[in-house]
Amino acid sequence: MKRNPILFGILTFFVVTTTSCKDKSLLPYQNDKLSIEERVNDLVSRMTMDEKISQMMNSADTIARLGIPSYQWWNEGLHGVGRAGIATVFPQAIGMGATFNDSLLFVEATAISNEFRAKYNEYQRQKDNGQYKGLTVWSPNINIFRDPRWGRGQETYGEDPWLTSRMGVAFVKGLQGNDPVYLKTVATPKHYVVHSGPESTRHIYNANISDRDFYETYTPAFEACVKEGKAYSVMSAYNRFRGKSCSGSDTLLTDILRKEWGFSGYVVSDCGAIYDIYATHKIVTSPAEAAAIGVKAGCDLECGDTYSHLKEAVEKGFITEKDIDVAVKRLFTARFKLGMFDPQNKVPYNNIPYSVNDCKEHRDLSLTTALQSLVLLKNDNNLLPLKKDLAAIAVFGPNANERDVMYGNYNGFPSKSVTVLEGIKSIVSPHTKVYYHQATNLAGTAPGADQALDLAKKADVSIFVGGLSPSLEGEEMDVQMEGFSGGDRVSIDLPASQANFLKRLVNAGKPVVLVLLNGSALSINWESKNIPAILEAWYPGQEGGTAVAKALFGDYNPGGRLPVTFYKSVNDIPGFDNYDMEGRTYRYFRGEPLYPFGYGLSYSKFAYSHLKLSAVRIGKDDVLTVTADIKNTGVRDGDEVVQLYIKDMEATSPRPIKELKGFSRISLKAGETKTVKFNLNPMQLQMINNRGEKVIEPGSFEVLIGSSSADIKLKETFTYKQ
Repeated sequence: MKRNPILFGILTFFVVTTTSCKDKSLLPYQNDKLSIEERVNDLVSRMTMDEKISQMMNSADTIARLGIPSYQWWNEGLHGVGRAGIATVFPQAIGMGATFNDSLLFVEATAISNEFRAKYNEYQRQKDNGQYKGLTVWSPNINIFRDPRWGRGQETYGEDPWLTSRMGVAFVKGLQGNDPVYLKTVATPKHYVVHSGPESTRHIYNANISDRDFYETYTPAFEACVKEGKAYSVMSAYNRFRGKSCSGSDTLLTDILRKEWGFSGYVVSDCGAIYDIYATHKIVTSPAEAAAIGVKAGCDLECGDTYSHLKEAVEKGFITEKDIDVAVKRLFTARFKLGMFDPQNKVPYNNIPYSVNDCKEHRDLSLTTALQSLVLLKNDNNLLPLKKDLAAIAVFGPNANERDVMYGNYNGFPSKSVTVLEGIKSIVSPHTKVYYHQATNLAGTAPGADQALDLAKKADVSIFVGGLSPSLEGEEMDVQMEGFSGGDRVSIDLPASQANFLKRLVNAGKPVVLVLLNGSALSINWESKNIPAILEAWYPGQEGGTAVAKALFGDYNPGGRLPVTFYKSVNDIPGFDNYDMEGRTYRYFRGEPLYPFGYGLSYSKFAYSHLKLSAVRIGKDDVLTVTADIKNTGVRDGDEVVQLYIKDMEATSPRPIKELKGFSRISLKAGETKTVKFNLNPMQLQMINNRGEKVIEPGSFEVLIGSSSADIKLKETFTYKQ
């Protein structure tokens, strides 16, 4: 009888994964007693070139004769397991940045990776290797949110390299786990590098920037995630950098990433980025040449199918099979590290049960994160918190009872969620009348504004829930309306339909509270002058409505901080396609912001005192310890985010106005004092001088301690000497 090779391969894989400890005749790659390197080398040596190439695209084929199952490398986990059915949906990444709490983010990422494993384990039982059902997670997005017009800025942790680095490292560590042998999942920081819009030109744009901006702004988070976080994958970007595709740049992928930073994992291209090398960047004229450029530069895996031309590239001499071997070995090393070729009982993460997914503990954690992400922008005359037993409340706005707006993009789907309207109704007294009317669309029209205003006149207070939506801002979208273009924004104002209704609502004479759900900064100039209370809630995840209601009615004291600058006008900053940092973000913006980076109010007040430095002079081997006392002088318990900035007082080259180099979110009971401690490493003083060299210049530095980049409470000076 003729043997069925596919069936034989499946049976071989089953035997390998269940009897490896007993079978003395195992091939080296099947022997889990050998090192991963030995096993990978043996496995790849047995593969034909066609088989190798079949493993280098995101949909990797089955190789039945070797017992290799198919695998889908494309999986999303930006703020929860994405696009794979029911999963806990945490606040969008920009909201995580607003928590200024990397310890909390580590806990969240651990929960996300547990859900990934729980789902993967179940999919494996069902023999389902489909898209979004694997363990290689294409997150976090650690690009710098340099311009508020970028629609994908919501996916990032904000505009600051240090904040992004700390949050990125925490997320990577939480995703990958702490087992000494196996990875729980593979984290993939993206998009490497110098990538932050416009969406309309991302396939053709060539970023030419200074070494200073490259090393001081765009790469620090990637370096930290690789060196400290030990990220085992990196995703390369669409655009060019200094003429070379970021997905085909030996400078980026080999010289810097591997040689300079010591990266040992694999690189995956953004989806279609290898195609772009010849089709849109027009660096070469054929897919075979583009594929060769990608692999030789160090891009091991393609999201797309241009690598299907690699055999042609070998035949034409553009690349060698040895080059292909390097990439394939990196990919299989990752799969072995995930335990995909080891006995079931040997990999500890295989024991994570499906019940972990969408469990109560994770839903509670989503609420905790949402609460910590809330930023109180304004609270004149202590309008907030509102009393729960008001006679009547009117709730308006396009985001008040909209579920999808809370999820952001790259999201999963919760088993249950709470809108802002639902959260308000659940928290107020049973005797409080809650009126609701949408009043206006997100943009374009204001249906029923007159009826809404009639309701406002009956209420003690009006709560307008507006802002933006993932349907307006996001990745390369087909959106063309006033203020928006292709996923990006042309204007950073609140859409006119909402702004116009708010003016009428304020003129109605009753107090108004504005709640914003959005993924990027808004120039709410009129609103800031005329509305007494404003709460920024971002895209707050499945428990967002509960979180907003708890903050509005005093069950929670907001303590989040802005991870981006809120400018007064788009005219205050350079053009969107200008990647130079001068004039952007709190580090280089010399104008007056509407709300500064790091800003956020509380229902409490905090006093800063007793700033102490461990030394007035440090050298290259010293660590400077900085301490300060923080006291809650209010009557409510609350959180304070203590921020440490550094100002270079004697630089011989251009330097930022100030730079965040430490932050600590602390909880203080009313009247309580805590001492906050920061350790400042001399490497945090490193800069790029006018000769393009990385140096730490001797001289004086000012330590600035405050509650935002603009509200500095304490100052002290130290000197660095070589």
